Amino acid sequence: MSNCSFDGIGAVVATFLADEGVKGGQVVKLTGNGQVGPCTDSDKFCGVALEPRAGIAGVQVKGFMTVAGTGLSLGAATLAADGKGGVKTAAEGVSATVISVDEDGSAVICL
Repeated sequence: MSNCSFDGIGAVVATFLADEGVKGGQVVKLTGNGQVGPCTDSDKFCGVALEPRAGIAGVQVKGFMTVAGTGLSLGAATLAADGKGGVKTAAEGVSATVISVDEDGSAVICL
């Protein structure tokens, strides 16, 4: 996939209050009204946090995004948080399309 880039296609980013522990690049979940926090294992996530500043974080909630992934396969998938900032396949979770999976453990998904 090195000849193709999907970064930013269809990106929708919203601003949220960020709980302590939110880091850029990790999947996050809603923890309150307009507020996100880190996911634990098997949580349903709402998107991927951009680098937080002063307790605020942009969160990409739609479009193509790069995530850390465990056990992902190409195509339609149900994903949940892996508890380490990335995602894994799950019986219940978020519907997504896995576009590419790299050997380094990263994947491009579309929400």
